[in-house]
Amino acid sequence: MDETDRRLIAALQRDATTAYAALGKEVGLSAGAAHERVRKLRERGVIRRTTVDVDPAALGQGVLAFVMVESSAWMGDSADAFAAIPEIVEAHVIAGSASVLVKVRTATTEQLQDVLRRLYAIEGVRGTQATVSLETFFERPVAALDPSATPKAL
Repeated sequence: MDETDRRLIAALQRDATTAYAALGKEVGLSAGAAHERVRKLRERGVIRRTTVDVDPAALGQGVLAFVMVESSAWMGDSADAFAAIPEIVEAHVIAGSASVLVKVRTATTEQLQDVLRRLYAIEGVRGTQATVSLETFFERPVAALDPSATPKAL
């Protein structure tokens, strides 16, 4: 992946609806060349999907919690069980005292409590520790630009 690919990704992260002509202009390519590069980035799995960033509170999902899941067994094969709980928006196998870290969004703390109950139904889960977020300062997408690259003069 070269600098042009990284710049295309950064532009798409700002606004995935940007026309290929505008993308090309921003990175110094024709619209067709920009389209072809984006197609190849998708084909290689660099761009996994195009989505919309929605405010969870606007959809009634204002409670955000991070839950450490303790287990009595390896949980790396339990992805489907975690994915079956729709309030879990992310799940990560981790190192440390817990086995899995999940990010949960619900409308109420009562619904969060219900998610915790359902987590206990997953084979191998022996404990949870939930931390409720009071405020999110920011959420940042993966940086497309190479942080080790020096900016080029225009």
